[in-house]
Amino acid sequence: MARPVYALPSVNNNNLIFKTMPKVKTNSGAKKRFSFTGTGKVKRRHAYHSHILTKKTKKQKRNLVGTTIVDPANMKQVRDLLCLR
Repeated sequence: MARPVYALPSVNNNNLIFKTMPKVKTNSGAKKRFSFTGTGKVKRRHAYHSHILTKKTKKQKRNLVGTTIVDPANMKQVRDLLCLR
């Protein structure tokens, strides 16, 4: 049974070559949904403004327009999706 190779050196033409783990990929859905401010905070869009708008008041729909900052309680999950940790 072969052993998995992660960071074990292998010798090739008297040169020491290290095989490294693959790079971590950013979640492609998250990179479309989040952006950054100039100070490094993460911006997001408001939810509930895409359909079933007839039963929502004008004030409710108006307040859902635009962007806001991600809450600190959710920052760990967002940073994990964006590979920023």
